[in-house]
Amino acid sequence: MLFRNFSDFFPEAGTDEAGRGCLAGPVTAAAVILPEDFTLDLLNDSKQLSEKTREKLKPIIEQEAISYKVIHLEPIIIDKINILNASIKAMQECIVNLNPTPKYIIVDGNRFKPINNIPHSCIVKGDSKYLSIAAASVLAKTHRDEYMDRIHEEFPMYNWKKNKGYPTAEHREAILKYGVTKYHRMSFRLLPEQLKLEF
Repeated sequence: MLFRNFSDFFPEAGTDEAGRGCLAGPVTAAAVILPEDFTLDLLNDSKQLSEKTREKLKPIIEQEAISYKVIHLEPIIIDKINILNASIKAMQECIVNLNPTPKYIIVDGNRFKPINNIPHSCIVKGDSKYLSIAAASVLAKTHRDEYMDRIHEEFPMYNWKKNKGYPTAEHREAILKYGVTKYHRMSFRLLPEQLKLEF
């Protein structure tokens, strides 16, 4: 059973990101403010849910949330400011786009930078403890998966529809064979050390 709130403040927003460890595609963040009486039995950390369950939960969260925002930050920004800063920036951008402005923020993980003087707490495994972070994790994951499905149509040889840009053996073999695209993160180790790619 997930907790409704961490603080005594309302509204409280939960935020999370998806795609941090990928070789291609954006890092995607979501922030969600849920009603105080919100309940949703199936809701949990998106990594613990099947794709079918996540897809079922997405419209319910979007319909019932007081406010939510999803942001994609592209590889060019990830390469410029690094993946940790890009993840934080994406979450911050989501927060500032919420209406009403949250009075407190709970963040999945252990790193965040304050935004607009709103107090916050970082919660390790927060997406399996608090409803709003779990909801944000579902939205971040489903919206990012949709994005990867779209760019798969452009570059089907990398099979992003299946691997979503993660460093699978199949994805790395495709990089070795076909090279890189505008969606690849050039600051990441795209291939193991023994396999060098000519850029």
